[in-house]
Order: sequence, then C-alpha cells, then structure tokens
Amino acid sequence: MSKADIAVVGLAVMGENLILNMESKGFTVACYNRTVSKVDDFMNGRARGKNIIGCKSVEELVANLKTPRKVMVMVKAGKPVDAFIEQVLPHLDDGDIIIDGGNSHFPDTTRRTEYVESKGKLYIGTGVSGGEEGALLGPSIMPGGSKAAWEHVKPIFQTIAAKTVDGEPCCDWVGENGAGHFVKMVHNGIEYGDMQMICETYQMMKYGLGMSNADMHKVFAEWNDGELDSYLIEITRDILGYRDAEGNAVVDLILDTAGQKGTGKWTVVAALDTGQPLTLIGEAVFARCLSALKDERVAAAKLLKGPGAAFNGDRARMIVDLRKALYASKIVSYAQGYQLMRAAADEYGWHLNYGGIALMWRGGCIIRSVFLGKIKEAFDKNPDLTNLLLAPFFTEAVVSAQDAWRRVVTQAVQMGVPMPAISSALAYYDGYRSERLPANLLQAQRDYFGAHTYERVDKPRGQFFHTNWTGRGGDTAASTYVV
Repeated sequence: MSKADIAVVGLAVMGENLILNMESKGFTVACYNRTVSKVDDFMNGRARGKNIIGCKSVEELVANLKTPRKVMVMVKAGKPVDAFIEQVLPHLDDGDIIIDGGNSHFPDTTRRTEYVESKGKLYIGTGVSGGEEGALLGPSIMPGGSKAAWEHVKPIFQTIAAKTVDGEPCCDWVGENGAGHFVKMVHNGIEYGDMQMICETYQMMKYGLGMSNADMHKVFAEWNDGELDSYLIEITRDILGYRDAEGNAVVDLILDTAGQKGTGKWTVVAALDTGQPLTLIGEAVFARCLSALKDERVAAAKLLKGPGAAFNGDRARMIVDLRKALYASKIVSYAQGYQLMRAAADEYGWHLNYGGIALMWRGGCIIRSVFLGKIKEAFDKNPDLTNLLLAPFFTEAVVSAQDAWRRVVTQAVQMGVPMPAISSALAYYDGYRSERLPANLLQAQRDYFGAHTYERVDKPRGQFFHTNWTGRGGDTAASTYVV
C-alpha cells in the first residue's frame, strides 16, 4: 500500500467516521490510537479491506505519511492534545502539519499555533460539526491557524465536507490562530440556543396546550417544510414520533437533566470578555444548569406554587404564534452570535468572512438550516453589516413576528411556563431597538457611590463629568475604564 495522504489519531466515534469518510473519497489514511488494541479492532472491523493503514506507534504513523505530513488529532480537548503534540513533534520535519479536530478552547489553539510554528511546523485548529453521521457522510469543517497549511489540507477537507445544494463545500479557511475553533465555539453556542428554544416550545405545547406527542410530531413535521426547515426541527419531529418495541414514547422516559461539555459556557464567557450581550445563549446555558438541579426542583415543586392558569384560547392560533416566536428568537440568537464573532475579530485581529461562515454552516453541522442562506445573502450584500436585525430581510421578519412573539411570552408568564431563551430574545430585541435605555440612572448611581463619572447628552462624547450628589463629597473622580 502506498503512503497515506493524512493520518488520524484517536479512534473514538468522530475519528473512526472521519477516516472512513476520507477513505471513501479516495484518500489513503493512516490511523493510530494510544490504546493500540483499538487499532486492531478497527482494522479487523470497519476498516477491513480499505485503504487504511493501522499503526501501532507514533513513529510508524509518521513513517507512513506523504510529505508534508498531515496528522489530525481527534482526542479529548485539553491536556491530551498538548501531550500528543509533544509526542509527535520530534518525529516531524519542518513544514509538516498538526491538525486538532476536537472541540478545543480557542485560546489553547492560539497558544498551540504559536508554539508549533516556533518549532518550524504548521498548526491547524479546526471545528468539525455534524456528529457521527456528519463525520461519516460530510461534516461542516471550520479551519484556522497557520495559513500556509491551508493549501495542503484544502483538497482533503473540501472533498470530505458536506456540500450545499449548489455543490459548494461547507468548509473554507476561517482565519488566524484560534479563529477556527472560535467560530466552532460560537456555532455550538447557537446550537445551545436553538435546542433550548425548541424545548421551550415543546414545553408550552405539552404542558400549556395539552398536546400529545403525536400532535407535536405533526406540527414539527409541518414546520420543517417552512422557514424553520433545519436539522434540529427535523430530529425533534423524529424524536416525538419515536416509540420503542414496547410502544413507549422514549422521550417521556428520559430524565429531565441536561448535560453539557463546556462549549456553550465558553461562548458566554467570551461574550462577557468582549462586552457583547449574548443574552439568549447565556439563558440556554443556565437552563441546562437549572435542569441539573433535579432533586432541588422536585422538592421546590411541593412548596413553590405557580399561577395554575389553564389555556382557554385558540390552540391553532397559538401554534402559529409559537412558530413565529421561535423563528424571531432564532434570528436574535444568530444576530447575537455574529455580534460576538465581529467583536472577537476586532479583539484578536482576525479577518473573518461572515457570509462564508454561514455557508460553512449550511450543511453537515448540527445547526444547518435553510435560514443560513439568508444570512449569507445579507453579508454578501453588506459585508460591514453590524447586526443581522438591520438587514432588510431580518428586519421585516422580526417586526412582522413580534405580535405573535409577545402573545407567546405573555401566555407563558400567565401560565407559569418557563421560556427563558425566547423571552430573553424578545427583551434583547426591545433593548436593541430602544434609542434610550435607563443606563443614565445606572451611571448616576455609579457616580453617586463611587464617583465613576458620566457623559452628558448635551456635551460631546468622550467628556466625563462628576456630581457631588450629597454635598459632602469632593471633586475627585475615579478614572474611567471598561473591564
């Protein structure tokens, strides 16, 4: 067998399926796993008879690669990635490429890019989205890092990536150092938001409107044929229609405590670091945290009473309102995510192609949807667009949906059905469209107790003033800065 085009390290679900994807597209792949018995299992199982080279050591792996060598690491984020970098570096030549395809935190990728480049090698940190099925059939791939490495991995990545209906690969160069993993992180944050909003809609249907799983299955099937057409709506439809061999609705047997691996939290922390109002995704993360307090919630349910109101309106109309509220909230979620990416690009000196990012998310990934085509169109028309809500298509969409949106939130409050993500999306919309917010009072409070100063509406921006509110303070004011 000839030498391999690329190596993949880590034979868990994503690693195995990426290897099979690459091989099916005509590439020869070398594989390695720290627990070498997994290599034997893979080679004797799914890899049998294919152009895949099983390796029992890093030395053997490197020896089986064409130059420049391309080694893709699919291991748990954190220390395992650093450990493998140290293990493989001595065996590589200048110009060889290490690729981290896991969910690494973007500052780690920035640090690793600088370190690997200092050793004469090239580094790519790439987001890979789509789960098991995407890895096997075509994921969304978001690479960043050493730009010089892109020309060497581009033919492989764009061949194995998902394709849009027009045949364009859902993969392109994202930007410098940690940009690829940052964009994947924001993707995951938006995924958190989308999933939470769908769950809130489900809860309103089930407990607010008294709908059966079959009823909801039908509604989500209809929604998947309209503007909400997306992977997450599609799988929600399937989940609500699924029954096990005994005829049980499996979704009803699942404990209501959500897990998380950290990318949503990282997205919210990045928003705080850059001063961006990522309110919806923040609420989605906190909703998972609240769900984890199962024992406390069971105890609280016996003591803390809600309104007990029952829905007595037009159910068909409320279902239409729920669709519109979900769509409008989804627009806000993406608007906030893109605000965060723009702020990060300014902060870290990245050159991001925002329309291109929407294209990368059109297929293969968990948040893939028809909706993303409209985002690409918006940035193609105006690359300097500051907020998606200001693009004509999205402006019209949220304005036309807001009456339904408000009815849904009002009904939820009256019935005691929690909708933290959808209601926070509406609050963001109302805040963003407000020419004047009550922050003037907030600044007065800060100046009162801490002499933090304020700007005035009748003076040029950048001039700061302090008032001796009590008559007992002096004229000394604190310096002005933003944390």
